[in-house]
Amino acid sequence: MTTARGFGLSGWVRNRSDGTVEAIIAGDAGAVAECIRACGVGPRLAAVNNVTENPAVAPEAPGFAIRPAL
Repeated sequence: MTTARGFGLSGWVRNRSDGTVEAIIAGDAGAVAECIRACGVGPRLAAVNNVTENPAVAPEAPGFAIRPAL
């Protein structure tokens, strides 16, 4: 989330019960690409196995939020 906000992106992120993380990221294409690259590295204690990209509808509201886990 800090990374997405740092890039000036909009969207949301949440943990899923299966251990994955789901996010909608919208904004400048270059910033989105950099944010996705950073997601592939993950935070210091994370173990990122892969990042899957799927097209989605951009959020209507600006800003980036943490949603409750599923």
